[in-house]
Amino acid sequence: MPKAQETILEINLGALEHNYHYLRSKLKPNTKFLAVVKAFAYGSDAENIALKLQELGVDYFAVAYVREGVALRDAGITKPILVLHPQTINFDTLIERYLEPSIYSPKILNEFLATAKKHGQKNYPVHLKFNTGLNRLGFWENDVEFIAEKLNGRNEIKITSIFSHLAASEDLNEKNFTQKQIETFEKIAQEVDKKLGYAPFRHLLNTSGIINYTNAQYDMVRSGIGLYGYGNEAKVDAELRPVASLKTIISQIHKIEPGETVGYNRAYTSKGYHVTATLPLGHADGIGRQYGNEKTHVSVNGKEAPIIGNVCMDMIMIDITNIDCEEGDEVLIFGPELSATKFAETADTISYEILTGISQRIKRTLIE
Repeated sequence: MPKAQETILEINLGALEHNYHYLRSKLKPNTKFLAVVKAFAYGSDAENIALKLQELGVDYFAVAYVREGVALRDAGITKPILVLHPQTINFDTLIERYLEPSIYSPKILNEFLATAKKHGQKNYPVHLKFNTGLNRLGFWENDVEFIAEKLNGRNEIKITSIFSHLAASEDLNEKNFTQKQIETFEKIAQEVDKKLGYAPFRHLLNTSGIINYTNAQYDMVRSGIGLYGYGNEAKVDAELRPVASLKTIISQIHKIEPGETVGYNRAYTSKGYHVTATLPLGHADGIGRQYGNEKTHVSVNGKEAPIIGNVCMDMIMIDITNIDCEEGDEVLIFGPELSATKFAETADTISYEILTGISQRIKRTLIE
């Protein structure tokens, strides 16, 4: 594999394929699989990730916003695309590009019905989102009667699915809460079937749900973080392969003496004769200031090198004392050998944040 010559995010499509098949192996053969590719496919490359997953046979895609769905359509994605958090101002575009909205409140239902009618739609596919405990988006259990009455005698839309979202499926200490969510969803689903007179398909599980609650896989499951190589627990992480590797190079090496300082606000003071290296990436690239001041390390030729001083907008300084390296050598920020989870934990956050926060100015490179 060629070494990096600049800051790049290397995207391994072979690892993506491995993760998809691993998650698929947990499911019944007829269970549909929805791939979540919002936020540039968790900070990687939504179009190329989605094209690969479409080739592998996923049944559905999900994005957060309409603009993300439009980008997938422009890239050649033909599979259904669920928009999880559509805004009313984008409903016209949503229908024009045949995206499928999550309908999560009376206001959204009323406004989408009006837009569908304006466009002369019949049985346009929509998905009903119910709140079973996450308390973020979704109709309440007692809204089923309202929904049924609203749709009675109308044919602008057709409820394709009903779904909800688990709040703590990765935390087995919250098993009772999760089981209560599953039971509530089951009750809602039965009521929806009864009131509508037909049975939309159902989906509830996220990545951790697929691992821990396979009995509740219903007709489809949704996976985001698992596809990108992280399973929210060490045992599962060992079975998955990180898709994204953030790599950079050493721009310059400095030898500093005792008492000299490094970077803005003189945040690092050398305790002896040290060697530092400057790297071409910084908080504008998604590596925030919280990772500086020796909280976090990167990997140089297989050895740990702590980030020293304050992270700059476009640069990071690291301590390479006793590491055999030179200017132009590759540096690994995170990847298979240095988990994004471990990197993120040094700043008391999670892999999702570091992955999705990688700037779009960083070049993406695809490998198989």
